[in-house]
Amino acid sequence: MGRPERPIDPDAGPLQRFAWELRQLRQRAGGVSYRQLARRAHYSATALSGAASGEQLPSRAVTLAYVAACGGDREEWAARWAAVAGQLGTRTRGGMRNGVVQSAPYLGLSAFQPEDADLFFGREELIDDMLARLADGPFLALFGASGTGKTSLLRAGLLAAVRAGRGPCDWTPVLLTPGRRPLEELAVQIAALHRISPGSLHTDLVANPDNLDLAIRQAMASRSPHARALLVVDQFEEIFTLCRDERERAGFVTALLRAAGGARGRARVVLGVRADFYGSCTDFPDLLATLPGAQMLLDPMNRDDLRAAILGPARAAGLTVEPELVATVVADVEGRPGALPLMSHALLETWRRRSRRTLTLAGYQDAGGVPGAVAKTAEQAYAELGAAQQHIAKNVFLRLTALGEGMEDTGRRVDRHELMSDVDNELVLDRLARARLVTLDSCRVELVHDTLIREWPRFRQWLSEERETVRVHRRLTEAAAEWADSGHDAGYLYRGARLAVWLERPSADLNEQERAFLTTSRQREARELTARRRRVRALVVVLCLALVVISVLAVLAVIQRDEARDQRTFQSRHYHPVEKHAPNLPQHENRQKHQDSSVRPIAFPSH
Repeated sequence: MGRPERPIDPDAGPLQRFAWELRQLRQRAGGVSYRQLARRAHYSATALSGAASGEQLPSRAVTLAYVAACGGDREEWAARWAAVAGQLGTRTRGGMRNGVVQSAPYLGLSAFQPEDADLFFGREELIDDMLARLADGPFLALFGASGTGKTSLLRAGLLAAVRAGRGPCDWTPVLLTPGRRPLEELAVQIAALHRISPGSLHTDLVANPDNLDLAIRQAMASRSPHARALLVVDQFEEIFTLCRDERERAGFVTALLRAAGGARGRARVVLGVRADFYGSCTDFPDLLATLPGAQMLLDPMNRDDLRAAILGPARAAGLTVEPELVATVVADVEGRPGALPLMSHALLETWRRRSRRTLTLAGYQDAGGVPGAVAKTAEQAYAELGAAQQHIAKNVFLRLTALGEGMEDTGRRVDRHELMSDVDNELVLDRLARARLVTLDSCRVELVHDTLIREWPRFRQWLSEERETVRVHRRLTEAAAEWADSGHDAGYLYRGARLAVWLERPSADLNEQERAFLTTSRQREARELTARRRRVRALVVVLCLALVVISVLAVLAVIQRDEARDQRTFQSRHYHPVEKHAPNLPQHENRQKHQDSSVRPIAFPSH
């Protein structure tokens, strides 16, 4: 039994009451342990118990996972969370981002979230277009290059619009990113919608992808006939960059298409896909057949949209912007692929260097502008670390990168336990998060944007110099994760050449799971080597004994052969003794004489 939770006074403040109510919800769900809750919610027991500790406001995602695992109402608790965040003065752009209050009107490299809709400008026509397309058809794929704002458009644009009641349907939005196990993530999100066990739904989806359509129809059965579930799959390319199981990948795609294409379907499906993965999407015939009439290409912002994206957030925050600054930013961004995150980051750094309530061209130039602000921020954060911490930071950044095979490298979202969990690592992660280079929650870590890979020269140099090392390490990480997920099945362990690669490599940059995986692999290899040696020794002994036996048998055979030959010789010499008394007679005469001598006349009695 785990330790009892520290008592909370619900009247001590809104944060304490929120935590107390979470505990009450768990008690009404049967008082399940946090370990059991973790299996349902797919968050760690530590994160879930921390959500109800009353020490800090948990992230919105952790809160809703906790609530769903206890059978609570997600919409009701989402409203409670927002109310508490507002009371605490911690309303942040996109939730509790890294535990830091966001009061700036620009988000830097971070993507806009539904809660940031009041700062999202320049894509109004596209939002209307997407809503109109979803009214006419059940499927839409949004393609765009990295840095064109797909995630922000889906979250702060489309999702915020449907939550505000726009569009022809009564929408129930579901947002997910595929990750390493897309079917599992899909099961978690739909199970929360339907209030069923994610594990059982995942089993159903693996057995038959058509079960997604059934689960959604069951979840929507009690709602109005016009109600629709809106499944928004952001960063769809993760099924290629992170998921290594082709069957799960294919099942995920099939499930989405069947849910969107069912005659009685209650779902609408929207995919956000990086444009350079369009060719990978065509590997699925059903998806290829669906795309021609259901795709949108997200073009870079034009000049008017850029001006709106610069001026809109500043005016919403009561700031003024020098006209020269607007003209300079537009000139730096226009025609530059994937520059929106760079623009947002440069404007954030300009806001930090503002003159009272005015954003100035001088502040923008001091920050490095669009061309250099990201690299300047990253290099400054890296330089502030000690030598040992810099090594940790390098390891973190390399782990957060998914190597492109013939494509650009992308960010990789990882569980926190994949990173070493000592004090130095936590300190480095905290500093990188404060510099807005990575984003953290209680369970996961990821690069704030793929742009960091392209725009930070030191990062590019690391990847260039250690690409093969990263590739080999990534295979180890995935193998160790599969081994752990299988319940430490020995069939997943390394052996032979794959294990030999790691015999002479340093283990300082390996996490506990990877070390345990390699240690167990080496122990099994040693046991198998010992067993092979024993088998070889036993075989040698058997062969030696067999050789001795064969030799003895051979000697006996020779002896028996010689004895047989001597016997034949003796018999041939002593078989005819009469011949010695008549040596001069011919052989046939001698034989005849012998025969004649053996015949005696029969004497008959005379009468």
